[in-house]
Amino acid sequence: MIRKLYDWMFGLAQSRNASKALAGISFAESSFFPIPPDVLLIPMVLAARHKWIKYAFICTVASILGAFAGYAIGALGYEYLGKPILAFYGKEDMFEKLSTWYNTWGGWGVLFAAITPFPYKVLTIFSGATGLNFVLFTIVSIIGRGARFFLVAWLLHKFGEPIQTFIEKRLNLLFVVGMVLLIGGFVAIRYIG
Repeated sequence: MIRKLYDWMFGLAQSRNASKALAGISFAESSFFPIPPDVLLIPMVLAARHKWIKYAFICTVASILGAFAGYAIGALGYEYLGKPILAFYGKEDMFEKLSTWYNTWGGWGVLFAAITPFPYKVLTIFSGATGLNFVLFTIVSIIGRGARFFLVAWLLHKFGEPIQTFIEKRLNLLFVVGMVLLIGGFVAIRYIG
């Protein structure tokens, strides 16, 4: 089953709709969707390594636009939209306690979430809800998301064939590790803090 999913993703990565799908996933992941765009970025770069800059750029721009949507959810619809999403991650009760601290140090949090596998959407919504300076939010989002996606795409471009062989030989193990990291991130969000 995992192999079929991998083959399907690799096939999608080579289709004419791949760039649109990458943009859609990148946008959604920054505001509400739990699956990171790397699941499509990686096979797209491996399928066409010479397009790594294009794919990293699409991923970065769409992710930042999605971050703006997450910020808007927090700023304009916190009570109706943002609060239930934060409740899903178990963070709604900490809103007041963290707001003041976050508006002082939140730029670092956004940068951390933009670069790492930490669910970025949590901090995009929280940034809007607490009124984090939008210019600061935009700058750290551009730096963080750009660094993450361009680094991943460049590494795949530079070392593509060995990485592809490594992935294909250890597909089941990598899937399990990826799921553990993804679920672990959500568990950490829910119970830490």
